[in-house]
Amino acid sequence: MKATIWHNPRCSKSRAALALLQDSAGVEVEVVEYLKTPPSRAELEAIFAKAGIAPRDALRKGEDVVKQIGLDTGDDAAILDAMAAHPILIERAIVITEKGAVIARPPEKLLEIL
Repeated sequence: MKATIWHNPRCSKSRAALALLQDSAGVEVEVVEYLKTPPSRAELEAIFAKAGIAPRDALRKGEDVVKQIGLDTGDDAAILDAMAAHPILIERAIVITEKGAVIARPPEKLLEIL
């Protein structure tokens, strides 16, 4: 099985999720450092749909950029635009497999889609 993780190596939860994936037998892991190669708005929309969540559910509301840009945290279209422009706003880590997508918080949540 292939699993893709949108990973931030500076985040302990993201590192724990990556370790869990790497320790899972039969899982081929693709690591995407989303801060270096940000997803497009369309990719974000597709992954959130696959995960069955609204963009606001994957928003890091505590980031300074939320205040700096005056983001309306109730407007999913604005959130998608902001995430595409400022990937630091994307909750981490996101894990995607053929079975679905999850925000791996806690990291063990990714086991649901393996």
